[in-house]
Amino acid sequence: MIPLYYDAFESPIGTLTAATDADGSLRHVLFAQNRHPARGREHWHRDPAPVAEARRQLLEYLHGERTAFDLPLAPDGTEFQLQVWRTLAQIPFGATWSYAQLAQRIGRPSATRAVGAANGRNPLPIVLPCHRVIDSDGTLTGFGGGLPTKLALLRLEGVRTAPSPRKADLFAQA
Repeated sequence: MIPLYYDAFESPIGTLTAATDADGSLRHVLFAQNRHPARGREHWHRDPAPVAEARRQLLEYLHGERTAFDLPLAPDGTEFQLQVWRTLAQIPFGATWSYAQLAQRIGRPSATRAVGAANGRNPLPIVLPCHRVIDSDGTLTGFGGGLPTKLALLRLEGVRTAPSPRKADLFAQA
């Protein structure tokens, strides 16, 4: 495990934690509660300096002052996950894609479930905008930071959608 440097800070959607490697590449963005906790946290060192740019850009986005990120990214995942995560970055600010559209974009139209699973493991939410992926009928489905956070992020971007009362948050904390 390589050492990571992190900072936890308050934001309009609650406490966020951002972690970078020694080169300053962003490795994780965590919500106060996450379905998939980051591994190797025992190798993380609290140091706000390496994380300062990521923190600044995240807060600018969350305060409506930024629509895109300009950060070096180094998510750790399988080749398939990395392909899905790179494609997330192509979803424009204020737009949404369905899981099926995301699967089509990576050239794997029958891999909707696998795309959903990779989307759920995204270590860089907000920056790689997995919150912009919704169900094919336009309703919100699971999000590692919870459906209220997903809804808040979409509304920040001007997307008007609401969670369906018939669907549970697949990533709700028990």
